[in-house]
Amino acid sequence: MNVNDEAKKVIWSLQNNKRSEKERNVFAPIGKKAYNKNVMYGVSAVGISLSLSFILSQFTTKSTDFCFLLETYCYNSIEHSMAYTFYIFINLWILILGIGIAYLIGKKLGNRFKL
Repeated sequence: MNVNDEAKKVIWSLQNNKRSEKERNVFAPIGKKAYNKNVMYGVSAVGISLSLSFILSQFTTKSTDFCFLLETYCYNSIEHSMAYTFYIFINLWILILGIGIAYLIGKKLGNRFKL
């Protein structure tokens, strides 16, 4: 059986490519570019973690002394509640970044050793 190969071709375009370039570009996107939501996610993550650290600092009933980097910058949690909130905020982000960096290192090592 000899079947003509041209007869088997399926034409997917309904208009058989009869539209001009101008007609094809009618549905091109116009207007504003899409808003990058990464900035919004970052701001909301910082805001949520700051509010969470403020709430955590309000649960403290005992007075604790904490220091920023050096022993000369030590404060009391009852007297300096906003500094204590900032201290909790910094510790929270150190934990979050540590977990994220450990995940990335583990992922690269897993890909390298194919575990």
